[in-house]
Amino acid sequence: MIIIPWLVAGVVSLMSGGAVPVSHPRTEVRPVPAAALRAEQGPALRTWAGTGGAHGREPGTDPIVIGHRGACAYRPEHTLLSYEKAIEMGANYIEPDLVSTKDHVLVARHENEISRTTDVARHKEFASRRTTKVIDGKTVTGWFTEDFTLAELLTLRAVERRPRLRPESSAYDRLAPIATFDEVVALAKRSGVGVYAETKHSSYFASIGLPLEEPMLATLDKYGWREKTDPVYIQSFETANLRALRARTHIRLVQLLEAKGAPRDLAAAGDRRTYRDLATPEGLREIATYADGIGVPTRLVLPQDKHGTLREPTSLVEDAHDAGLTVHVWTVRPENVNLPADFRVGDPREPGYERAHGDVEGWLRRLYGLDVDGVFADDPGVAARVRDAVAGSDAEPGDTAGTGDEAGEAEETDAEADGETHEVVTGGTTEGDDE
Repeated sequence: MIIIPWLVAGVVSLMSGGAVPVSHPRTEVRPVPAAALRAEQGPALRTWAGTGGAHGREPGTDPIVIGHRGACAYRPEHTLLSYEKAIEMGANYIEPDLVSTKDHVLVARHENEISRTTDVARHKEFASRRTTKVIDGKTVTGWFTEDFTLAELLTLRAVERRPRLRPESSAYDRLAPIATFDEVVALAKRSGVGVYAETKHSSYFASIGLPLEEPMLATLDKYGWREKTDPVYIQSFETANLRALRARTHIRLVQLLEAKGAPRDLAAAGDRRTYRDLATPEGLREIATYADGIGVPTRLVLPQDKHGTLREPTSLVEDAHDAGLTVHVWTVRPENVNLPADFRVGDPREPGYERAHGDVEGWLRRLYGLDVDGVFADDPGVAARVRDAVAGSDAEPGDTAGTGDEAGEAEETDAEADGETHEVVTGGTTEGDDE
């Protein structure tokens, strides 16, 4: 049965005698003492990909499902609503992108510019905060988290980034405040899932005196997560901060790669290597000296032609595994406009074709068949179902591997299009949309 969220919200509101809410006051967050958190183990963790094996995943274990920005196909991204939905749908990990406030508190936003994902433009008291900055070499105009205290940010409400594509999610506009990293980790801990955190614009935030890494590690440590066996990944498109983190933590690190361009820190240092150079066997061996895995757009694993039709797979997964690295791919989105042409369904001339869901199950089966170790998904429910079905069809009679009983471990450069490291369609093909 299909339940339309705005209808449910309306029914609940009418039963209580009120109108459909557009905002709500934030409940007070009372931090739990660190000692108490360490003493509390919480519920059993969901199936994590193991920490052993040649490339970080135990033979017979299943790929992990990462709720990309939560379950952002159905709720506004990076809100507790979105993360809770992802957990409900079966994600093993939830993914917060981290930026800093003016008072150095980490919050979950895909970008530090927040005009597309909050209602800040409706707040006349913040009109003068609109400004233009250069972030990682790009000129950006809007409102920026680093110009707001946490208290000020908490007066804003989240909205859907792509309302025409995802009207179901936009039905939840202005219902949720911005979430802090502390709240996201607390939610994951009590729900038995892991956290897959990304440092956004690391060099930029360090340059303005608001480095992301120290408060990130402090928050994870507060909740008792500091080891390689803990259900945590830290990812970055830059290289220098991952190298520095390697000397400070045992937590697993993931080098994010793009289909084009170069890491900002390398370019700033005059290093001419590109993401494609890092994806070569030699580049992967170097990554393995400081990271445990790579996070890559699907097009680096399965290229597409100019029409969006899939070509033959590359050797990237095998090459990464040979270097001892896990491979997590991004981002699987359910809409036709975000799928390879091979998996789009319906008549392109029909209204609503682009936002209609295509054969995302077939796309996921194709990816899982390439032995990837994890998938970032805007719809973690379908990613988990297909993963489990593939594991079940591969299991021998009496074989319990991949059933979900084992324990262990557990992005679109779309500043222009969507603001993530995952995929957006441009001219009929999917384009990297930074994680």
